[in-house]
Amino acid sequence: MPAPSSDTPRYGVRLGVDVGTVRVGVAVSDPEGILATPVVTLARDEAAGRDIDELVAMVADRDVVEVAVGLPKMLRGADGVAAHAARRYAATLADRIAPVPVVLVDERLTSVQANRIFDDRKVSAKARRAVVDQLAAVTILQARLDALRSTGRARG
Repeated sequence: MPAPSSDTPRYGVRLGVDVGTVRVGVAVSDPEGILATPVVTLARDEAAGRDIDELVAMVADRDVVEVAVGLPKMLRGADGVAAHAARRYAATLADRIAPVPVVLVDERLTSVQANRIFDDRKVSAKARRAVVDQLAAVTILQARLDALRSTGRARG
């Protein structure tokens, strides 16, 4: 995936995606690019690709201008198995939603952060399973929104 260019859309809804082996968390931004909020957790469907189909529909339905997919690099910054899988997922999604850009966002420790929040709030493992991926997607998307604002490439 290429780095964001100066023609990155400034205004519009963005989608954040946390890709897991079992579930895919999804978050969405407001059109101004200020705040990421959770949307849904999709069942991962590597065989039939229903999760990708659902994301494609969301991109169209919400007039999404960019999708940020989490890239789970290892702590030292190298790509591992999960990062390679996320890159493949992002490439497949990019092919399906072109010309809407798909960018990769370093998501080291986003699931750890999400689980810490749940630990602090004493949320059971069973209760958090349905929403931890959404919270990770929010963290990924919020990082992208903050980066765009800090470089002046997004409103807010």
